[in-house]
Amino acid sequence: MFRAPATLYRVLAIGEVISWTLLIAGLIVRAVGGPAVAVTIGGGIHGFVFLSYGATAILVALNNRWRPGVALLAVASAIVPYATLPMEVWLRRTGRLDGQWRLDETDDPRDRRPIDRLLRWFLRHAGILVALIVVAVVALYVALLILGPPGGR
Repeated sequence: MFRAPATLYRVLAIGEVISWTLLIAGLIVRAVGGPAVAVTIGGGIHGFVFLSYGATAILVALNNRWRPGVALLAVASAIVPYATLPMEVWLRRTGRLDGQWRLDETDDPRDRRPIDRLLRWFLRHAGILVALIVVAVVALYVALLILGPPGGR
């Protein structure tokens, strides 16, 4: 399904838009006197998708060799409601989402860097990569839940 970085990135960018909608809907429900659990549910889903989107943006940035500023902008776009979709459109139009997963070394001297070798190994062992990303996202999510929601309770 995710044979290209662009596909994975687009799915998570859209997922982030949907999760923002759930969070905002939960806030509206609570504001009009509905149950506060609506924010808890919407916020929980949004938080998990937010972290997953950030991990995906970093993975695609490494694979597609984005400059650090572009990678930071992609991750930061999740902070602004609905900004991940325009970000995805801009990345696609500027060619930053072009190409496939870099599974094999090429003549490019950058392919001999340790980070590129490690990336290729993980991409060839996608199950391990996915498991590590899921564990990292879940661990960070749980740590943030323990700290409490943004702005306090």
